[in-house]
Amino acid sequence: MVLEVLASVSHFAVTTPALVGICLGATLFLVTVAAVTCFCYRRHSRVLGGGGGGRKKEPRGGRPEVVLRQCRRFSAVKSPAGAGPGPGPHYLKKSPSPTGSARSPPGAGGSNTPSPTTNVAPPQAGSSPVQENVQKADPGSKEQVAFHTENEVKDKPTTPSKEELETNEKNLTNTDPNDRKLGQLVFKLRHDYQRDALIVSVVKCNDLPASDPYVRIQILPDKKKKKNTRVLRNTRNPVYDEDITFYQMNYEWLKESTIHFLVMSFDRYSRDDVIGEVFCPLDSVDLTQIKNQSLTFCREIQPRSLKIRSTGRGELLVSLCWLPCANRLTVVVLKARNLPNMDVTGLADPYVKIYLLYNDHRIAKKKTHVKTGTLNPVFNESFTFTIPPGADGLDNVSLEFLLMDWDRITKNEVIGRLTLGSSKCSGSALHHWNIVNNSPRRQIADWHKLEG
Repeated sequence: MVLEVLASVSHFAVTTPALVGICLGATLFLVTVAAVTCFCYRRHSRVLGGGGGGRKKEPRGGRPEVVLRQCRRFSAVKSPAGAGPGPGPHYLKKSPSPTGSARSPPGAGGSNTPSPTTNVAPPQAGSSPVQENVQKADPGSKEQVAFHTENEVKDKPTTPSKEELETNEKNLTNTDPNDRKLGQLVFKLRHDYQRDALIVSVVKCNDLPASDPYVRIQILPDKKKKKNTRVLRNTRNPVYDEDITFYQMNYEWLKESTIHFLVMSFDRYSRDDVIGEVFCPLDSVDLTQIKNQSLTFCREIQPRSLKIRSTGRGELLVSLCWLPCANRLTVVVLKARNLPNMDVTGLADPYVKIYLLYNDHRIAKKKTHVKTGTLNPVFNESFTFTIPPGADGLDNVSLEFLLMDWDRITKNEVIGRLTLGSSKCSGSALHHWNIVNNSPRRQIADWHKLEG
């Protein structure tokens, strides 16, 4: 069997020259493949690393070397020719630093090279809503410090805050009414007898103390007839020239009516502020002069608090009962008397707000119902307040009463105030509170004068 295999192989035996040729060809092929591989590897390394091919040697520490490139120096950038307002090119302004004042680069103070923070061309009028004020440092110092101040354009209406209104109210009550100037209101009146219509033309207002004004008009004593003018923004001398017509106004009704002008300041985020008011009783106007023709009037705007300045703020009758075992205080609002007339009709719409204060902080609130059309309201309403558990009796507890006048179209006004139990109370209020504190489980009632 073996002899037969050897005999078959001997027929296909390869000669020596053929074997040498095969070896040379294989060697040449391997060399060519190695050369092409090396060339591709070098080219790939140059594209990625930007240097010679091959792996860079690492230092003995095992960390690769960090190559630091030289940073480009910052220089002032010039604007294109003719872009600046001056005759020559100017440097663009440098943005202010968010952590402090912007400093010029080191060495800029001693050279003649212009700095972008100091050589700033003045902006053109109306070109930017931001005003930049640049202040230079002392020439003798090595560094120049530039301060940039940005002021926002006042495109919003300036409305007085509540603190300013309270301060103005105090100043108004302590000064002479003749010295207070809230502006003037110019209007026209005309009566159309054929249609029984009263045409009220609001012409303008002069020298108002607040901006964004508008005028609210109503016919008294019927408060249902009320209309508003439009709001004029960012002005204290508005010119309206608006005609407002009230129908069903015959001759007999005119003699008993009064036109009430309420000048308001519009506030986007809260209730509108009252600037002042003007009353025009039609019984004092010659109605024959306004028949089918306009008659012009100019009146001074009066503050709303002027009507309670001559008369008192009235008195309030309250009853208190202290229950120490239940830690409860019962308050009964009985009635009020001699209140000032808050409307031109000579009446008011009063109600009472009650606040419970603990350590001068309001912790509870109650209020009575509104008694319409009276200056001597009778409430007879009882309220119960729970004293905090940590309170030592009524030592740190007080009550605050606000007698308010309800109004349908404007915010409610404070007629008077009363405080019981705090360090501010004195006189009858202090005497009443001491009796209640020393006489538990007893209803103690007393009259108190209201204060402003």
